[in-house]
Amino acid sequence: MVVDKAEDLEKFMEGVVARNPGETEFHQAVHEVAMDIIPYIADKPLYKDLRILERMTEPDRVISFRVVWEDDKGELRVNRGFRVQQNNAIGPYKGGIRFHPSVNQSVLKFLAFEQVFKNSLTGLPMGGGKGGANFDPKGRSDREVMRFCQSFMTQLHRYIGPDTDVPAGDIGVGSREVGYLFGQYKRLVNRFEGVLTGKALEFGGSHVRTEATGYGAVYMMEGMLAHHGEHIEGRNCLISGSGNVATYCAEKLIAMGGKVLTLSDSSGMIVAKDGLTQDQVEWIKDLKTRRRGRISEAAKEFGFKYHKGKKPWAIPGELVFPCATQNEIDGEEARLLVKNGARAVCEGANMPATPEAIAVFGAAKSLLHAPAKAANAGGVAVSGLEMSQNSLRLQWTEAEVDARLREIVKSIHDECVEFGTRKGNHVDYFKGANIAGFTKVADAMLAYGVM
Repeated sequence: MVVDKAEDLEKFMEGVVARNPGETEFHQAVHEVAMDIIPYIADKPLYKDLRILERMTEPDRVISFRVVWEDDKGELRVNRGFRVQQNNAIGPYKGGIRFHPSVNQSVLKFLAFEQVFKNSLTGLPMGGGKGGANFDPKGRSDREVMRFCQSFMTQLHRYIGPDTDVPAGDIGVGSREVGYLFGQYKRLVNRFEGVLTGKALEFGGSHVRTEATGYGAVYMMEGMLAHHGEHIEGRNCLISGSGNVATYCAEKLIAMGGKVLTLSDSSGMIVAKDGLTQDQVEWIKDLKTRRRGRISEAAKEFGFKYHKGKKPWAIPGELVFPCATQNEIDGEEARLLVKNGARAVCEGANMPATPEAIAVFGAAKSLLHAPAKAANAGGVAVSGLEMSQNSLRLQWTEAEVDARLREIVKSIHDECVEFGTRKGNHVDYFKGANIAGFTKVADAMLAYGVM
C-alpha cells in the first residue's frame, strides 16, 4: 500500500510538471501538499474519482497583461503584470499583489495555490488568488510608484471586485501602493467599494491589518508551545527579514517576554546579544518603511553586530521565525538549527524552507514546525475581517480585531492538531494544515458538481 501511494504521488507530480514546464516554485508548493493529500484520499474514492486535487492545482484562470508607465525622466517603461485566480469554491478570490523583480508566473501560481489552503484554514469565506508585477519600487520616486500603480490598476480593474476578487498588499506593496491602487480603481469604476484590503483607516481599512501576519505567527507559536505545556517567555528567538511581518513578529514576541536576537534584509543581518527592545524595533520600522534604509544602519545606531551577506540560522536560538522570502532555509541550515537546539519553527514567509529543510525538521522529533499556510494566515484573516467591516459599513476597534485574530489562529492550530496528530501525541502540523485546508475546499467543489 505504501508503494502504491508513492507511485500515485510520483505519477501525479509527473502530470503537474508536464502541464506546467519550468515552474519550479509551483511544482514545489504542489508537492508539499500532495505528499499529505494523496495518502489521505487513497481510501476516499469520491475525491479521487472526481480528481479534486488535480482540479485544485489547475488555476481557474491566469491573467497576464502589459503595464506601460512613464518615469520621472519622461521615458516609457514596460513591465508585465499578472493575476492568478486559483480557486473560488468557498468565496471570492483573495490574495496579495507583489511588486518585485522576481515576480513571474511560477512564483504567483505557487503563492495562489498556497493561498487557497491558507484562506480555507481561517474559516472565512475566501478563495485563493495572487497577483503582481516584475516592477521594483525600490529607488523609485513616489510619483513614479503612483504612475505605475495607476497603469497596473487600469489593466487589472476589469477582473476584480468585492464579490469577485479582492487583492491586498504583499512584498513591495504597502500602504502607499494600496492607496494609489484603490484611488485608481475608484476613479475607473465610479464606486467606493471594498475591492482592496490593507487600506488606510481613513478609507475603509482595518485596525491590526499591518501587524496581523507577524502577530499571527507569534500566536501560532504560542499555540504550539501551549499544546506541549511550554511558553514563549524567556526563549531566544531568531527572526529573518525586517519588513512588516518580521518587525511586528518581533514586537509581539518582546511583549510576550521573548528575547529577539536577530533581524535581517537582503544585505545581511544584525545580532542583538541582549535582545532587541521595543524602542529599537520601532526605530527599525521607521528605517524600513519611511526612510527605506538597510538593516546595517541599525547596527551602527545601536552597536549591534552586523554580518554582511549572512542569514540568522547559524545563531543558536530556540524559536525560529523565517519571515523574509521563499526557500531561505536550506537543508544544511536546517541541520544547524536542529543541532543548535531549535525547539520550534513558525513560518512567517511563504514557503521559506526548501524540501530538504522540511525533511530535516520533520525527522527531528523534538522540533515543532508550523507551515506558512497555517502560521502566516493572520494577514489574510484580518483582510477577511476588513472585507466584513467594509460590507457592514463599520469599523471594529483594535482590541476587537486582535481578539478575533487570536480566535482564528487558535482555530487554525486546533484544526492542525485534529488532522495532524500521530501516535505518541506528536503533531505533524504540515499534514494537519494540508488536510484541514483541503477538505473544506474539496467538499465545496464536490457540492457544485463537475465544473
